[in-house]
Amino acid sequence: MTLPEVRGRLTPGRELAKLTWLRVGGPCDWLFSPADTEDLAHFMRNLPSDVVVFPMGVGSNLIVRDGGIRAVVVKLGRGFNGMEIDGTRVTAGAGNLDAQVAKKAAEAGLDLTFLRTIPGSIGGAARMNAGCYGTYTADVFVSAQGVTRAGEVVELSRDDMGFAYRQTELPEDLTLTSVTFEAPRGDPGELKQRMVDQLAKRDATQPTKELSAGSTFRNPAGYSSTGRADDVHDLKAWKVIDEAGMRGATRGSAQMSEMHSNFLLNTGGATAADLEGLGEEVRKKVYENSGITLQWEIMRVGETTPESGA
Repeated sequence: MTLPEVRGRLTPGRELAKLTWLRVGGPCDWLFSPADTEDLAHFMRNLPSDVVVFPMGVGSNLIVRDGGIRAVVVKLGRGFNGMEIDGTRVTAGAGNLDAQVAKKAAEAGLDLTFLRTIPGSIGGAARMNAGCYGTYTADVFVSAQGVTRAGEVVELSRDDMGFAYRQTELPEDLTLTSVTFEAPRGDPGELKQRMVDQLAKRDATQPTKELSAGSTFRNPAGYSSTGRADDVHDLKAWKVIDEAGMRGATRGSAQMSEMHSNFLLNTGGATAADLEGLGEEVRKKVYENSGITLQWEIMRVGETTPESGA
């Protein structure tokens, strides 16, 4: 297959394990790091229509299966790390880390502090409607820019996004390139201290020094389903996991954390099959115990291998 000429970087057969926080995953067919939005749009317009495209952030909320991905994986680099502030509007390239945007906004007296402890990139935060401490991306979202699979550069409104709890209605092969937020004003010193406190709380309650992908399962539907700021979280995923006796459960080198049972860990040498298999075992045990079907928050993509038995 002949791929379009690009100004960015195309790498064949790139192993994806080192690009995911869980450090698992086989190779993709091609890894594409576009130079800028125009480069990405040109590539998409000229890529054969039957070639699958998978936009990937920083791999913080992802299990790539051991057989890898039969697709062109698009991973944004430095050309998508810009950030502009205009009054209370913050426009950030989709490749920016959530934490960096929160810190830079706070320095300007703008409150995006909820992003500080969310692992991942701005593009991923928008696509997944990430949230923390009662605030969701949807609450501060103004607009976004993206590139469709057909190579069209599009502006996306709130309605286009279709925000819901931990998800949106975006096509899987649309690549977000930037996001604009409307941020409340705040005192820079107070915002900085709030983030310090948030980090301390996170480190005291979550296995931040382990290989994980953040929360494994969404909080059960019906208790936290809309993503609105006034939504309630009466029932937590970790609670039903505990009640099913799965805190600390293991499969190979995969483990449900003893510290926070909704965190799936690679304790060293786990395969994607170990991790996904343990997650499915947790879902089964929770359903048997409570009748609740947990929904994955971690995205799982790619092909299994014969050795995985899946």
